[in-house]
Formats: sequence, structure tokens, C-alpha cells
Amino acid sequence: MSRLTHRQLYLQRLGYDSPPPPTLQTLQALQLRHVCTFAFESLSTLLRTPVPIDLPSIEQKVLLDGRGGYCFELNHMFLTLLQELGFEARGLTGWVVMGGPTDARTGRTHRLSLVTLDGVRYVTDVGFGGMVPSSPLRLDTDATQASAHEPYRLTFNGADYTLWAQVGEEWRGLYVFDLQEQADIDYEIGNWYVSTHPASTFVGQLKAALLAPGKRYTLNNANYAVHYLDRPSEKRAIESTDELLTVLQETLGIRLPAHPLLRETLDGLVMANSKEP
Repeated sequence: MSRLTHRQLYLQRLGYDSPPPPTLQTLQALQLRHVCTFAFESLSTLLRTPVPIDLPSIEQKVLLDGRGGYCFELNHMFLTLLQELGFEARGLTGWVVMGGPTDARTGRTHRLSLVTLDGVRYVTDVGFGGMVPSSPLRLDTDATQASAHEPYRLTFNGADYTLWAQVGEEWRGLYVFDLQEQADIDYEIGNWYVSTHPASTFVGQLKAALLAPGKRYTLNNANYAVHYLDRPSEKRAIESTDELLTVLQETLGIRLPAHPLLRETLDGLVMANSKEP
């Protein structure tokens, strides 16, 4: 398929019959629709299979094969779309600090994008799993910013920025990033670590998420949760492989890969979960 055909298919999946203008309203709509349409998922790293991040491979996987992906895939595809629509945009990388101290330097294992509109800079991200922002965020302010889901804010220490999300009454640091220019090799190195390194939290692990109006669906191995904006989360351990397959396919909208060890691998996640205290 040609680039034009891929772009048309991508836009159709996002609800557009023709290319929208490069405006803030378009950026807001594209980001929200993307995170509610394409799942974040790590089935490839769970199965220890390669994760190519060249654009043709990503488009084949996500647009044609019905899969999702993670930041090096989803944000690459999204950035390319933005650029083709006429946005002034480029890629960035950052350090994930969620669950730890915000001054930790964990390696540049997250990809996001910078968009400039009428001289105003925004960050946009469609690949951060269960806590992905559902709206672009203005870069040069530390004010609390509403999104289509939780509130977010950005802080700047003179060298780099930290993204925070408000979860209940608590502000949680998600990742730290700077505005350093990135080359293709920078993404390749980060992706290689995430997809192959024994210490990566993705290798041999299942992480998946999809947003919907007012809620987030998340899957961490065989632990499933629905997080609501207006009431407590619903959390449960998945007790059978068939149930896990149903969540992946029907709730998260993922067309499963034809891998000979998929069911056996999912069996192992369910079994391991049942043994946890």
C-alpha cells in the first residue's frame, strides 16, 4: 500500500474522511481518538519476538494486522501523521520515572512528540500505556491542565521537564524529558533496550491499555483493571486464559498474533498470578 493509502486508512480509523487542518482542535481530537482506538500492548515483547520500528513495519502491524504497540511504534506513526497533515512537529525521548523518584535517570526508553502551533509549544503522546495523556499539553506553563481524562501538569527545572498526573488527590510523576534533537539511531537504541534487555520491564511481560470516555482499561500480565474518573477503580485477577484472551480481543480490540506459543505463554501468566499471595 502507498503512503497516501496508509494515511487514508489511519485517518479513517480515527474518524476522518478527509485530512483535517493542522490546528489545536485537530491535535486534541486526533490524540483523544488515537488513545481510544489503538491499544497500547506488549504482546511482541511478551513473546520475545522482534519489535521493528521502521514506519512500514509499524503500519503493517497496527493498521493492517489489527495490533497495537508501545511508544516507539505508536508515537512514531502518530508523529508521521501530524507531519503529513502540516503540523510543525518532531520527536523527543525521555526517562520513565513512574513508581520511583522523579530524579532517577532510567535510560531514554520513552518516545513522545513536540508540536508548535502559532508559536506555542505542546507535547503530545499516544504511547504511555495506562496513564497516557488523552490531550496535548502546553509545554511552557506549570499550571494544572485539564485533559479528556485526569488533570496533568508539567514542571521545568531549567534542564528538563517532568510530566505529572493527578490520580485522586495525589500527583504522580510519570516521565522526565528534554528537548534534545533525536535521530533514528536514538529511537533504535531505546527500542532495543525495551524489547530485548533482560532488565527491561517489558521482556516476557504483558502490558496493555486502552482508553474510553471517562475510563481507562489496563492489563498488567493477568491483573485487569478499569479506572474511572468519577468512582473507584474495579480491579480483579484474571483466572483463566480464555478470559484473558477475551479481554485482549473484545475489550482492548487487539487482533491476536498467530504465534505458536501465545496460548502457552498466556497460560503461564494466569498460573503465575494464581500463585501470588
